[in-house]
Amino acid sequence: MKFPVLYLRKGAERRLRAGHLWVYSNEVDSRRSPLSEFEAGGQAELRSSLDKPLGTVFVNPHTLICARLIGRDPAHGMTPQRLAQRMEQALSLRERLFAEPFYRWVFGDSDGLSGLVIDRFGEVIVVQISTAGMEQMKEAVVRAVQRLAHPATIVIKNDGKMREVEGLPRYTETALGTEPDRLWVRENEVDFEVPLSGGQKTGWFYDHRMNRRRLQAYASGKRVLDVFSYVGGWGLQAAVAGASQVTCVDSSGSALDSVHHNARLNRLDNVDTLEGDAFAALKALCDEREKYDIVVLDPPALIPRRRDQKAGEQAYARLNQLALRLLERDGLLVSASCSMHLSRDKLVDIIRGSGRKIDRFVQLLEQGHQAPDHPVIPGIPETDYIKSCFVRSLTGFF
Repeated sequence: MKFPVLYLRKGAERRLRAGHLWVYSNEVDSRRSPLSEFEAGGQAELRSSLDKPLGTVFVNPHTLICARLIGRDPAHGMTPQRLAQRMEQALSLRERLFAEPFYRWVFGDSDGLSGLVIDRFGEVIVVQISTAGMEQMKEAVVRAVQRLAHPATIVIKNDGKMREVEGLPRYTETALGTEPDRLWVRENEVDFEVPLSGGQKTGWFYDHRMNRRRLQAYASGKRVLDVFSYVGGWGLQAAVAGASQVTCVDSSGSALDSVHHNARLNRLDNVDTLEGDAFAALKALCDEREKYDIVVLDPPALIPRRRDQKAGEQAYARLNQLALRLLERDGLLVSASCSMHLSRDKLVDIIRGSGRKIDRFVQLLEQGHQAPDHPVIPGIPETDYIKSCFVRSLTGFF
């Protein structure tokens, strides 16, 4: 198939040859290939300044990331057949990893499907499309989901902020079956029902699955504080593992209603909630001299953009200082981050500095990563975004 050609400036191909898949608008040779001549969501052949073919891309002339590599073969773009093949390859990995059908089936660039996320909740499949190129493949995505998974329901949850950046409307629609009010999730032998409409992302965050499993090893007999709890993913799994008491903190009353619902679902009677801003709630608990054996911090991305780096790092530091103050003498802090702009080393340094500031001796016991249904592409640092640190806090040690 013949595609229009998008030319790069001199040297701009180095990052792509190293394994990255994105082209930024300032890397395009706008004299040889003006971006204004390309259709949003269209496909093009990508070439270096020396006219060497680099592959095929989805193009959006209106965004900073103006092209996303589909494949290294310049003669073949994204077709329904190629899309279905990659979805099948992604599915085969997840079916090997997980005994039950609860996982992230497709993780965008990491599965060669930039702009596409698919989460599986048993017989319900939730699809999110965030780029103009993948939007043009929507019908092919739905057909492939039907053929490969035979679900009862397919929901297209295209309500993310990224769509506005791509010039796409935000909407939710049901492509198959009847849209449920709630999604059933089973993770680490714990059951949850989570809201679909108005819920976070696709309704659940599978990325911390392995880290929540590790928390269970520490939880027996402990008093646990789960901050930014959403519907109780961390706290309820600790409770099922034998925690003596769990308190979930979140600013959303509806999320905390779901915490109570999920506690009943798992026959737990040792879970309570606290509604409010996390920073204010932690400070109030400190003022009340409350103490916990385990504090979990899993905030939303506090550094959404590079320009938010300084303020975001300060926010992480404040959170970790407050959390350490709430721990018993030999307590455990689980400090997590989903900010791709915060490195693992920087998070550890923030925890170290927080401990020194309040005279706590901290031991880093283990570090967690995102679950394997969120594979990392080594050439794309942005795909490696989940961090968690399990830190023991001691007073009067040195």
